[in-house]
Amino acid sequence: MADDEIKDEPWEHDLEDPEPFHHEASDSAHSRQGGARALYGIMAEFDNPSDLVAAARQTHEAGYRRVNGYSPYPIEELTEAIGFTRTTLPLIVLVGGILGGVGGFFMQYWMEVIDYPLNVGGKPFNSWPAFIPITFECTVLVASFAAVLGMLVLNKLPQPYHPVFNAPNFALATRDKFFLVIEANDPKFRHDETTQFMNTLGAMEVNDVEV
Repeated sequence: MADDEIKDEPWEHDLEDPEPFHHEASDSAHSRQGGARALYGIMAEFDNPSDLVAAARQTHEAGYRRVNGYSPYPIEELTEAIGFTRTTLPLIVLVGGILGGVGGFFMQYWMEVIDYPLNVGGKPFNSWPAFIPITFECTVLVASFAAVLGMLVLNKLPQPYHPVFNAPNFALATRDKFFLVIEANDPKFRHDETTQFMNTLGAMEVNDVEV
């Protein structure tokens, strides 16, 4: 799933650089810190996936829920560590498949029974076994479109700009660095306390991320 670019842009904008994989536990949002400076959150940088996963687990155990992880490739353990265990995409695909199947069947019913009925070998107009192949194809077609469009909507794509692109070194998320962000709209977020907490996670660097 993909919220990541800076000067080295993700694949949808720059095919020369792979996209950093985005592990998201919640929807991104903006908030204000201190009334003077708008913050998206606080970002910690790690140089290997093991440290990132360990830090993500500690962050989740500490009670933070608005947490995002960024890496050059998918890390299954990271997705679980930040608490991202459910997605509505399967439901979207199921609904799309049902609508496609029902629509495909009744399209044929309307044509064969209502709009232009033909007597073919004495068979009934509603010869439903003959409708099964088109019904199946419409089910697969609409479910596939629902999967693609649902994925784009849930990942907020296309997204040419995101606050994390302002963070120092975030371009390395497409190469060999790993990042963890606690968003400023997290109920537990307190700038000084959260910064101090992230400094205890063994990060190479901790920085504010401005909106």
